[in-house]
Amino acid sequence: MDFKTRQASFMAHIRDPEQPAPEGVEDRRMQIYRELFFNNLDGFVSSGFPVLKTLYTQAQWQELVRQFFIQHDCKTPIFVEIAQEFLHFLQHEYQQQKHDEDFMFELAHYEWLELAVSVAQEREGVTSLTPEQLDDASLCLAQTARVAQYSYEVHRISDEYRPDSPSDSPLFFCVFLDVDEEVKFLQLNPLSAQVLAKIEASPGVELHELLIWLEQTFANFEPEVLRQGAISLLSELVTKGIIKKQ
Repeated sequence: MDFKTRQASFMAHIRDPEQPAPEGVEDRRMQIYRELFFNNLDGFVSSGFPVLKTLYTQAQWQELVRQFFIQHDCKTPIFVEIAQEFLHFLQHEYQQQKHDEDFMFELAHYEWLELAVSVAQEREGVTSLTPEQLDDASLCLAQTARVAQYSYEVHRISDEYRPDSPSDSPLFFCVFLDVDEEVKFLQLNPLSAQVLAKIEASPGVELHELLIWLEQTFANFEPEVLRQGAISLLSELVTKGIIKKQ
C-alpha cells in the first residue's frame, strides 16, 4: 500500500469508524486519533451553535456532528469557516430527521450570523458618523451588521422555548456589533428592513436619494411623515453603529 492510499485509508477511518482502519496500526492508537479529531470538530461546532445543541440529547448531537464529519468535505481548520461549512451542510446536504425541529435551519443561520458579525472587519475607508452628519454623508451598511428575515422567533428559541409553528408574518432582524463590541440584535419592522436592504444594495447612497426612493416606493405615506420617520430610524442606526459613512 503506497503512502497516498494509506493516508486516504487513515482519514476515511478517522471520519467514519465503520470504515476499515489501515493495516498494521493497532486499534488503541487509532482510537486516540479518532477521539482527537472528532472531539476537536465537535468542540468547534458546539461553540458556534450553542443554542442549537441544547435542543438535542448528547447522543443525537454527536450523531449530527458525525454526519457532518463523514459527509461534508471540510477544507478549513478555521473556526468561523468550520461553522459556515456546518451551516452549508445543514442547508444543502443534511436530511432532516424526525427529532429535528422545523426551525433548526433558521436557528442555525441566526447563530452563524452572530458568529460572523463578532469577527467581521470593517472595510477600509468606512468610518463612523453622527446623526448630525446624515445630510452630507455617503451611507453604507457596516460590515459588522447583517440583515436577515426569518419565519420563526429565532432570538427567543431555547431548550425551554420551542415554537410549534412559524410566526404569522415574516420577522426581520439586524444582527450587529455595538460600540462596546458586543453582538446585539435589533428587530425591524418591514419598512425599516427595506431601508437597510436598500442601503446594503446601494452603498454610498445619500440621504436625499434615500428619501426620494422612499417617497416613490411608499407613495401611500405622507412625504413629511416618511421623511421624519426615516431620519429618526437612520439616526438610531447611526448611533448603534449599523449605518456608517464611506
